[in-house]
Amino acid sequence: MSTESPAVVAVLLTEQTRAMVLTPAAEAMLAEAARVRWAEGPPGEWDLAELLDGAAACLTGWGTPPITEQVLANSPDLRLVAHTAGSIRALVPQDTIGGRLTVCQAAGLIADSVAELVISQILLALRDLPALDAGLRTGQEWAALRERYPGRLLGARTVGVVGASRTGRAVIGLLRAFGARVLVADPLLTGAEAADLGVTQVELDDLLRGSDVVTLHAPLLPRTQGLLGARELSLLADGALLVNAARGGLVDGDALAAELRSGRIRAALDVFPTEPLAPDSPWRQLPNAILSPHTAGHTVDSHARQGQAMVEDVVRFLRAEPLRYAVAADSVGVLA
Repeated sequence: MSTESPAVVAVLLTEQTRAMVLTPAAEAMLAEAARVRWAEGPPGEWDLAELLDGAAACLTGWGTPPITEQVLANSPDLRLVAHTAGSIRALVPQDTIGGRLTVCQAAGLIADSVAELVISQILLALRDLPALDAGLRTGQEWAALRERYPGRLLGARTVGVVGASRTGRAVIGLLRAFGARVLVADPLLTGAEAADLGVTQVELDDLLRGSDVVTLHAPLLPRTQGLLGARELSLLADGALLVNAARGGLVDGDALAAELRSGRIRAALDVFPTEPLAPDSPWRQLPNAILSPHTAGHTVDSHARQGQAMVEDVVRFLRAEPLRYAVAADSVGVLA
């Protein structure tokens, strides 16, 4: 009988994140496969070197402190980081991914949640539901509201998707189910991929000119910072809808605010240049905008899926089985 000690897995999750992403079943699965070491208390009080001492793998998530070069130098046994959230850009040194470290991330599991919110935002805007609701609640005349807000059909619109990322592709799938015509701007998308997705591939300027709705799903990288500035926003047709549930930095905030104040275009925004918004932030007062507090990726169901998937990949790693959610080294430069 083997007397080999079970591998150590460090769970570097805040109390709040642990409650969101780890179900009792996921915790039981992890405990059966490894000796689990739990981080306790506020992250600022964690001793990462102690928590990771002898650990072969760790679970991370929202609120986990960065695993720096120094931390890695003090944690020679660490080989796997399984991130229950999305972006890993600030989590680990990027040049260690696929080499010194195997990194898994749950970003793909968040895509469906974001896509559903994006479609909800588009439908709310096209049917003017916020205005109709407010009108009824403030005593506006029934027939006048019906006449003022006739609504638009998503299936009759042209929707431009900027970025054929995992989330962008999830959005495309839902848009096609509604019958919308879909344009995509993404320099990394091949013609064959565009054909498989059932979309028309165009340059960004042409997408902006030709879309009734534009939704952003590109990663925030140095080259995509301010991707839509005043010039690009001016290409949008009067009455066009801009949806951003990706990153606030993709759009020049001042230019967008000016367009919204003019009343020329509309927006549905889940992200902003600076977050969280201050109570007196001008963004809270902008007309022609549906706002939400960076909540696109947050659903009870997606949280549970994220934690379960990362626990399963940790177990696969310990069993030397192929991983489902490992990040490829050659994709690091284009990941959010």
